[in-house]
Amino acid sequence: MKKIILSSIFCILTLTSCNDFLDVKPTNQIDNTESVLTVFDAEVMLTGLMRKMTASDYYGRNFVMYGEAKGGCLVVPSQGRGLDALYTFNHSASTNSYSGYWLQIYNCILQANVLINSIDKLIDGGNTNNLLKQYKAETRTARAMFYYDLVRLYGKPYDMDKASYGVPLTLEQLEYSAKPTRASVEQVYSQILKDLTEDAASLSKSKRDGFISYYANLAMQARVYLQMQNYDEALAAAEEIINSSLYKDKLYPNAEWVDSWKKQFGSESIFELGVFPNEADLTTASLGFYLRRRNHGSSSASGWFIATTPFIDLLGEDADDVRWGVMDYDEKSSSRLGACYKYSGGVNKSVTGTSATFPGDGKATSTAVNIKVIRLSEIYLIAAEASLSKPSPDKEKAAIYLQEIRKRAPNLTPADENNITLDMIMAEKTKELFAEGHRYFDMIRLNIPITFSDVDIEDGTVTIPSRPVTIDRTYYKTILPISLAEINANPEIKNQQNPGY
Repeated sequence: MKKIILSSIFCILTLTSCNDFLDVKPTNQIDNTESVLTVFDAEVMLTGLMRKMTASDYYGRNFVMYGEAKGGCLVVPSQGRGLDALYTFNHSASTNSYSGYWLQIYNCILQANVLINSIDKLIDGGNTNNLLKQYKAETRTARAMFYYDLVRLYGKPYDMDKASYGVPLTLEQLEYSAKPTRASVEQVYSQILKDLTEDAASLSKSKRDGFISYYANLAMQARVYLQMQNYDEALAAAEEIINSSLYKDKLYPNAEWVDSWKKQFGSESIFELGVFPNEADLTTASLGFYLRRRNHGSSSASGWFIATTPFIDLLGEDADDVRWGVMDYDEKSSSRLGACYKYSGGVNKSVTGTSATFPGDGKATSTAVNIKVIRLSEIYLIAAEASLSKPSPDKEKAAIYLQEIRKRAPNLTPADENNITLDMIMAEKTKELFAEGHRYFDMIRLNIPITFSDVDIEDGTVTIPSRPVTIDRTYYKTILPISLAEINANPEIKNQQNPGY
């Protein structure tokens, strides 16, 4: 933890350019007691926090890839291109620990803590501007998301062993010598809910492009309650979004679904992070390049991951499924549609033989594509699962919510109260949210075994000595190790290493 320090958070992390920013006192020093003196300062710092979430070790690439590469729907066609260890589970405390998640997310948490504490000082000092309360609520919601992501990476599922180690809870700015230890999974979830609920009333109910709104907070509540198996609360949060004036009847119809990936902050977007050329664009290290077909486009992609045969077969249950529209052929053959283009624009859709291009959201480069962290489609799927799973199941309601998404495959038998199952919901979630970072976390949450498509690797260059072909959440490598570097910096955490490492 000593190595996690607050980085520069105004000029270099802002999403917009303005000469006035030059007049803002810099905050790249350890002492930040004077870094937020006005409402404008708070807004700039909040903008910087959203920018940090697009880093390569977080939503910009690696966190999304973690949730997909480990979930059984992606496979590495060849070894050595990048992030192989996510697929092979070749993790140890000293090698492939992926400590970047820990460092980046805790950096976000520390920045959030500085902002929360600074806003409290302004309010206590007599500043009555309501925007301060809103920005504080947004920051607390972001902090809840940070801890939710961390505890899923490093802690066991809530219903598996909530007394086991989660992650350190740091809610104040740390001294350099601080050596915090791990709280329990249950304690971490308690703090997550506290951050999500205590100031929620101060959040804006209007759309906040690139920022957190009241409905983004509700969406996080729905996710967290679902993880905790509190299905009634998960359903209540999801339905408040679905029935709101902002999102009611805003699901994309089939004819608009593919084009929705060309849009920034579209009607289904609940929380979307902006990615801009020369600011947050990872270019050839971007999420789009990891999923695009190898050597496709003017800046040739490396094709790190492709869809597995079981996923292609699942989507292939309906040849008219609109979601084929973001898939193209991969390097294995010109007929195998295993490359995903949700995050990559400006390249020809070669499989059709036309000049039509794949999505991308209209920016100057094909890789500066926004990250849609929470979409309305996910909320419908949460509502379906919660309706079916709550103590008094409502199969009719579950089927209604599921069918709103399932109809994107128009030839499938419609869901109804007589045929709906959790397997149907999970299949639809797998198709709808493919390559968005959900699959693995859902499988672990529900303790559904994951079978990897190692048979899709034909060149013999990928060796997988570090995991079985099929795993479930009892396999110790389903959570990451605390890195050796972290243990060396904070010996107090040495005896709290995850089992097996």
